[in-house]
Amino acid sequence: MRFGVKEVAELLIGAFALAIWVYLLLFRGGFWRTRPEEPAPASVSPHAVVAVIPARDEADVIGAAVGSLLAQDLAGPFHVVVVDDHSSDGTAAVARAAAAAAGAADRLTVVAAPPMPAGWTGKLWAVRQGIAIAAAMQPEYLLLTDADIVHAPDNLRQLVARAESAAFDLVSLMVRLHCRGVWERLLVPAFVFFFFKLYPPRWVADPRRRIAAAAGGCMLLRARKLDEIGGIDSIRHEIIDDCALARRVSTVGRVWLGLADQTRSVRPYGSWRPIWDMIARCAFAQLGFSRVLLLGMALGMALTYLAPPLLLLSHNPAAMALGLAAWLGMAAAFMPILRVYRCPLPVALLLPLIALFYMSATIASAVQYWGGRGGAWKGRYQAAAG
Repeated sequence: MRFGVKEVAELLIGAFALAIWVYLLLFRGGFWRTRPEEPAPASVSPHAVVAVIPARDEADVIGAAVGSLLAQDLAGPFHVVVVDDHSSDGTAAVARAAAAAAGAADRLTVVAAPPMPAGWTGKLWAVRQGIAIAAAMQPEYLLLTDADIVHAPDNLRQLVARAESAAFDLVSLMVRLHCRGVWERLLVPAFVFFFFKLYPPRWVADPRRRIAAAAGGCMLLRARKLDEIGGIDSIRHEIIDDCALARRVSTVGRVWLGLADQTRSVRPYGSWRPIWDMIARCAFAQLGFSRVLLLGMALGMALTYLAPPLLLLSHNPAAMALGLAAWLGMAAAFMPILRVYRCPLPVALLLPLIALFYMSATIASAVQYWGGRGGAWKGRYQAAAG
C-alpha cells in the first residue's frame, strides 16, 4: 500500500502522540499513580513550629484555617502568625475571633503588613513580615500556609514526622482542592494531574534528580535552611513562589512533595472563570516569560492531548488506531486522580478538551503579561510587561 503525504503525516503524528504517552505512563516517575500519603513514622521529640499565614481579604475562610491550626496535636510549642495584608473585610478580626473561640488567643499574633516596596510580590512581602515575627520565637520549623487551608488535626505532626524521618528540609502537600460543582469536577483534578506531571513527587524527593517543587498552600520548612538561602528576600520577585522556594532549598538540602487527603482548601471556585484566572495569573511565569517556550508548550499540548482524538476523524486506519491508543493511554493516566477526587471516571475521556482549556488560559497569561497586566491577584499586578 502506498501512502500520500497526508497519510504519512497522520501516521507520524499518531506515532509521536502514542510515544509521548508511553513515556509518560512508564518513564515519568509514576506521577499519575500519586495518591494521598501513608502516615510517616512518628517523631517522639517535640519541635517548635510557627505557622505564617499571609491574608488579604480572607474573612470568609480564615476563621476555619486558624481554628484548624490551633487544634493541631503537635508535640512542642506552636504559634500562629497572621499577616493582614491591607484587608478591607475584617480579616484580622475574624482571625482573632477564631483563636478566642478555640481558647488559644495567646497562641495567635496578628500583624498588619506595611506598604509593599518595589521589587516584591504582595504575598511574599506579607510572608516576610510573618517570618520576622516568628524569628523572635526561635522555631525549628516554619509552616507557610494559605488562609483558605483547613488542616487535618494531625497534619502538622505528620509534616514534622516526614521531615524528621528522612532529613527533609522542605516538605509540602498539594492539599485537597475544593471540588464539588460541575466545573470544579471537570477542571480541578486536571490541575493536580498537570502539576504532578511537571513535578513527579518521586523525582522531587530524589536528590539525584535536578527537579524541585512545592505546593504553596502547605509547606513546612526548616528555619535554618531559610536563613541559609538568604531568607524570603532571595525569591522576593517570584510569582510562582512555592516552586521558587523549593528550587532554592534544594541547593542546600532535600525537598519532599506529597498529596493530602484530609487537609483541604475551603475556597470554592464556583465556575470556570476563577480557575482560568488562577492559571492566567502565573502560567506565563512558569514558562520564564519566553515566547519560544510558549510556542513549544502550545505545540506540545496539541500533539499530546488534541491530536489523538482528532486522528479518529481521519480515514487512515493505522493513524486512527494510533490516535485511539494514545487517547486511551491518557484516559488511563487521568483516572487515578479522578478517583482521589471522587469524580466520574468517564471524565477521563474529556481530558483533551480540559487540556485545551488549560492551554488557552496559558496563552491568555502571556497576553496579559504583554499588556502590562501580568500576575493580577486581588487588585495587584505583580508582573509588568518587559
